[in-house]
Amino acid sequence: MAKLIDGKLYAEGLRKRIAIAVAELKRDHNLIPGLAVVLVGEDPASKVYVANKAKQTVEVGMNSWEHKMPADTSEADLLAMVQKLNDDPSVHGILVQMPVPKHIDSAKVLNTIDPAKDVDGFHVVNVGRLSTGQDALVACTPTGCVMLAKDTLGDLSGLNAVVIGRSNIVGKPVAQLLLTENCTVTIAHSRSKDLASIVRGADLVIAAVGRPEMVKGDWIKLGACVIDVGINRIERDGKNKLVGDCDFASCEAVAGSITPVPGGVGPMTIACLLHNTVKAAAAIKGVKLPEM
Repeated sequence: MAKLIDGKLYAEGLRKRIAIAVAELKRDHNLIPGLAVVLVGEDPASKVYVANKAKQTVEVGMNSWEHKMPADTSEADLLAMVQKLNDDPSVHGILVQMPVPKHIDSAKVLNTIDPAKDVDGFHVVNVGRLSTGQDALVACTPTGCVMLAKDTLGDLSGLNAVVIGRSNIVGKPVAQLLLTENCTVTIAHSRSKDLASIVRGADLVIAAVGRPEMVKGDWIKLGACVIDVGINRIERDGKNKLVGDCDFASCEAVAGSITPVPGGVGPMTIACLLHNTVKAAAAIKGVKLPEM
């Protein structure tokens, strides 16, 4: 039976370390990291997520601003808001909550954010820095995945890692981070031939394909570490249920360690966003980043 990787507990510890770092920046440099979140429209899931971000930002001692814009906001107005936040010295992190309404070009919005304030890690400059091994602000969910894997396994050097999924949000950046950790990385996806046999060779599996319970226990090497990024709502026995991309029961029976859904990777995302905001604030101010 696999050891459960408790993302909630790890995220809690990370937030405590972030709060200490924030207090240090205030005391030594009169610097209060600030995060501005822009929400366009009324997407219910986005509203809950943004509220959680604001709450956790304040809890660690940082400044938090929330800018709500109606669903019919023009692209020009949203870009003007982003530019205003770029120019605001009290804002160190800018996050435009995705998805934005269809009439707005999300790539244009993301690439208007100052790369130094791009705490979501999606600007092409940060993506390029990551892929060339330079210091970058890295997307939050991939960062959380690697933190949990390192906390569970220690040194990842030399491990065979299989990433299932090739999205710009998780698959590609997590593969880059694992290369930085000296893993041998395979990026597989829904079109890969004999996906099961590819996954069976992995010491570390990152499942980020967005298909409920796709990865079965007989795909998993005995004792492997499984990080399940998937969050899928399904109906089972007449009830709504949240499941990952892995069939938890069968994978848990053979894996050495596994993240549950919920309570695994999910709680890490906001904690890593706060981590990135502190990192951005220190870099913009030109001061040493406290230990976190």
